[in-house]
Amino acid sequence: MLEYYLPIKHLHLLTVTLSLAFFVVRAVWSVRQSPLLQRRWVKVLPHLNDTLLLTFGVLLMAMLSMWPHQHPWLAAKLVALLLYIGLGTVAIKRGRSPVTRAVAAVAALAAFAYMVGAAVAHHPLSWLVILSAG
Repeated sequence: MLEYYLPIKHLHLLTVTLSLAFFVVRAVWSVRQSPLLQRRWVKVLPHLNDTLLLTFGVLLMAMLSMWPHQHPWLAAKLVALLLYIGLGTVAIKRGRSPVTRAVAAVAALAAFAYMVGAAVAHHPLSWLVILSAG
């Protein structure tokens, strides 16, 4: 099964990139109260991509036998993922005003950046470890 590691990792990274792009576009449209946010593909495609993203992530964890209770950086990344999802719903749907949605979008992007740093550094301190090593 490890022979599939690199293709799955690259698919995971592709879906991460698409997820970020979909989020940014939808967040901007939400802040601007754009009717484009109501298009069918906008409501379906990001969720399909995020399902694939999560599937590839779980596959990678299983292939490498890396579990959150054994790797603090992975546990922290998953907690940040829940925070990102919560903030994302405020940024795109639940925020009552454009300002609230914009602040939630920026906070969600910070959570996203933290997740990337934790994944790159394999450490719960994320970018702090990378920056202090440089």
